[in-house]
Amino acid sequence: MKNEKQIELSFIEKLKELKYIYREDIKDKASLEENFRKHFQELNRVQLSDSEFARLKESIITPDVFSAAKILRETNTFKRDDDTPLKFTLVNTNDWCKNKYEVINQLRINTENSHHRYDVIILINGIPTVQIELKSLQITPKRAMEQIVDYKNDSGNGFTNSLLCFMQLFIVSNESNTYYFANNNKEHFAFDADERFLPVYQFADKENKKITHLHDFSEAVLRKCALGELISKYMVLVASEQKIMIMRPYQIYAVKAIMDCIEQNRGNGYIWHTTGSGKTLTSFKASTLLKDNRNIEKCLFVVDRKDLDRQTREEFTDVGIFTVVEEKDGWGLLKSYQEKRDGWISLAFTTRM
Repeated sequence: MKNEKQIELSFIEKLKELKYIYREDIKDKASLEENFRKHFQELNRVQLSDSEFARLKESIITPDVFSAAKILRETNTFKRDDDTPLKFTLVNTNDWCKNKYEVINQLRINTENSHHRYDVIILINGIPTVQIELKSLQITPKRAMEQIVDYKNDSGNGFTNSLLCFMQLFIVSNESNTYYFANNNKEHFAFDADERFLPVYQFADKENKKITHLHDFSEAVLRKCALGELISKYMVLVASEQKIMIMRPYQIYAVKAIMDCIEQNRGNGYIWHTTGSGKTLTSFKASTLLKDNRNIEKCLFVVDRKDLDRQTREEFTDVGIFTVVEEKDGWGLLKSYQEKRDGWISLAFTTRM
């Protein structure tokens, strides 16, 4: 039976097979930051002075997980030494496949109050984005989940005052069983009364067969482009709750099916999911992703239940311009929609079709 160290080294070898660069030289906060600085300067085609780099860190490092997630995905600005603004991104947001993917292990982030060590971390352009906590086979992955929560709740932990604030995804595994969940602020990151961590997922294939072994999971989820796509397309920043959600596997497959059907002009289609399975989130995500398709002039998002009204309006507010159409029936909706409307996405509320 493998011990934890053997599982860790075997996992790193698997990531190297997937073309990750193993950086065994990055073991502490200083080397982590120096590596990030190199990638940042290369991506943004700039050379920073020491004072500029210090100010950059001050401007992007935040204890707020939701704010950090937005900074990771957006174009940001800070002032250089000569007071000129520098627009920058932390990663290549246009093509996540073109980012640099590295793996490190046994990183120590020593602060005044904590001395934590992290098993394996995946870096994207030097930014820590995925933490993998490993246990031996006889230890349940739940213990790894508890350890992550304990680390995050520890006063002065690295998740609040270092580049670890950009962590998007946690993976826990004893090699045989593998689970994953999104990072979040404390109010969305705790065990419930039954000591069950929510929401935690196991990945699955299109037939909903669980993919549990760490190496099989790596093939399905951690290939460089697949991971970039998961973080950029299938993690949802819920502005109304300041929460990060990661879509379930079947939701991801549904969105991809919608996208393929439209891009290949195969006609109409439907997604059949059960009550409570997240159909609204699936539709919302498909709508926002289709916004980047130049061949689509407009998207009509129809909601027929009042309880979905407020949340849907709030979430679409955060993704761009939209208009709201509200009618009593389908005929009124059609007439209203034929009028000129601003906004790529129209939210339509009707009580009956």
